[in-house]
Amino acid sequence: MTKIRTRYAPSPTGKMHVGNLRTALYEFLVAKHEGGDFMLRIEDTDQERFVEGAIDIINRTLEKTGLTHDEGPDKDGGYGPYVQSERVKTGIYMKYAKELIEKGEAYYCFCDKERLATLKTSMGEDGKEIMIYDKHCLHLSKEEIEANLAAGKPFVIRQNIPNEGTTTFTDELYGDITVENSELDDMILIKSDGYPTYNFANVVDDHTMNITHVVRGNEYISSSPKYQRLYDAFGWESPVYIHLPLITDENHKKLSKRSGHSSFEDLIEQGFVSEAVVNFIALLGWSPEDNREIFSLDELIKEFDYHRISKSPAVFDIVKLRWMNGEYLKAMDFDKFYEMAEPYLKEALKKDLDLKKIAAMVKTRIEVFPDIAGLVDFFNELPEYDTEMYVHKKMKTTKESSLAVLKELLPVLEAQEDYSNDALYALLQNYAAEHEYKNGYVLWPVRTAVSGKQMTPAGATEIMELLGKDESIARIKKGIELLEA
Repeated sequence: MTKIRTRYAPSPTGKMHVGNLRTALYEFLVAKHEGGDFMLRIEDTDQERFVEGAIDIINRTLEKTGLTHDEGPDKDGGYGPYVQSERVKTGIYMKYAKELIEKGEAYYCFCDKERLATLKTSMGEDGKEIMIYDKHCLHLSKEEIEANLAAGKPFVIRQNIPNEGTTTFTDELYGDITVENSELDDMILIKSDGYPTYNFANVVDDHTMNITHVVRGNEYISSSPKYQRLYDAFGWESPVYIHLPLITDENHKKLSKRSGHSSFEDLIEQGFVSEAVVNFIALLGWSPEDNREIFSLDELIKEFDYHRISKSPAVFDIVKLRWMNGEYLKAMDFDKFYEMAEPYLKEALKKDLDLKKIAAMVKTRIEVFPDIAGLVDFFNELPEYDTEMYVHKKMKTTKESSLAVLKELLPVLEAQEDYSNDALYALLQNYAAEHEYKNGYVLWPVRTAVSGKQMTPAGATEIMELLGKDESIARIKKGIELLEA
């Protein structure tokens, strides 16, 4: 059996979109599930869209997500160069384009912009007009072509697609797809600057690099017949095609940059961890045999079967991603968690407090790191709060009972010297037992008074230990004052 070889072939045009990362992940998983090779190839033939630093973003993202490539610009496996602009210099694309010309499968086109502007157009799937080339230059004589080339007349090389008949290609998910050749245009293979188009370079590189499986978004299905005709024209075996479903937002519209979470970098900046992002993206279009949702990358490699990829659009559910991220934070080693949480804690807390203790408090209570600020802000200063918070049906507390408890406890807490969590908890527990109160009857009003919040990352005595005696007493006095008002 032929060894599976896949490639992730991004264009360096900016941040890595979620859809691109999913493609990279699925390419990686298809290869690794079968013990194959995963290659990184940079497709930079569109020099106008090239963004400085974008290749660094690609490398950094693959490294952070654990999608380690076996071959690429930095790892020559014998199929280099792995950057298309460098491959152009080898003459590989022009060589194969001329081979197609000799076979009658391609031709030189010398039409200038003025002539092209007079041709008919049709509406593309993206709503943009597409020029329909009329094969004018296909009929040039050999002498005319040679004269134009000798005169240095600008040209492109076009694919020669017949007007009659059909073209069929096979996708692993969608099966056989047949289109009328009359619907296909004579696409440009080599541009006037000598660079290959994305489509042509793709086919040549995939074949010469022995790529066996091509995974890409289903927006490329409409281009696949033209790819197939190139494979057939060369007499090459076409790769296994796997076209992935669209990723939409919660409103079932294509995920856009305006969503705020369309790229890997956006998500990391928003406090998500890379392992959770990879896990979540793996499930955008693929599902395991059971209903399991949490997977490490190694577990994904073991479980991934591309035949279980759905054809239906996948919804990017930010609520689910937040939940999943929270599960990763709960399971994370504390030292690693603290290292990642520390910058958020330092930004949120204006006082000199024990950050490690606070990190331990919030670890199981946040979904993303920015949640920390809203959980710990009360340590800086007591927020304004409604005394209705003292009322708790389950604890059987009322404003009146809370006021009585706080007033009785105030002198006890003022006399207490040891403000460690254990000592304070024992003190309040003994007080509750002596008065035949349930613990919650006492702890609820104390926690409300010292935090001023409905939800806190820790209990009353843990908060008091961090606040210290003076601040705790001051806040309890404030609680009494508010309840008496």
